[in-house]
Amino acid sequence: MKKILVFGAHPDDVEFGCGGLLIKEIKNGAKVKIVVCSLGEAGTNGTPAGRKAESKACAKLIGAEIEFLNLGGDSHIENTPKNAFKIASIIRAYKPQIVLTTSLVENQHPDHLALAFMTRNACRLARYGGLKELKKQPVHNIESLYYYPSSPDFSVKPDLIIDVSQEYDMWVKSMSIHKSQMKTKDYLNLVCSRAKAYGASIGVEYATILWANETVQVESLSLIKSSRSY
Repeated sequence: MKKILVFGAHPDDVEFGCGGLLIKEIKNGAKVKIVVCSLGEAGTNGTPAGRKAESKACAKLIGAEIEFLNLGGDSHIENTPKNAFKIASIIRAYKPQIVLTTSLVENQHPDHLALAFMTRNACRLARYGGLKELKKQPVHNIESLYYYPSSPDFSVKPDLIIDVSQEYDMWVKSMSIHKSQMKTKDYLNLVCSRAKAYGASIGVEYATILWANETVQVESLSLIKSSRSY
């Protein structure tokens, strides 16, 4: 059984970015934990308490664990060693094989970019045995790190496209729980339109995308399915 650890800078990032994929993985037997690194304190709509409640409701709906981590608050998350050690400590405690975090696209919310860099650093810190800041926990080496969409940028070609057609209705239901953010922007339409477009690109109804931190290893060419018919 795979363990997947997912980091989001704000209470809705994970659901909008990779909720469909998480639903699919949980259905296939994976154990998933979501870590939310602020309470959306700077948001135009919603309250920290309300947005925390929305996140907890989403996690319960899809069958994931959830934890809230204070990295300084919404719009104050910084890529610092202190914060990276906090993330590395969670990685050591949960011992995931797979870690997901926000994308490395530069033109997005600064919290997203800071979290992406910190999570990448933390995955390395989690396997270094000589760090005094983490000495109370045994080292842990993850298998894979992936980045999920955390901006409306369509210009960066994804490394992976995953069919989530069967999970789409549940995904929409989970995203719709974040009612406070729907008042700010039509995020649901944005995410669903992207899922529809990427789905069409591989001949399915809906799909989600990821970027890999490292080259993806496969057992044989026969296991790879191309998204294009030549």
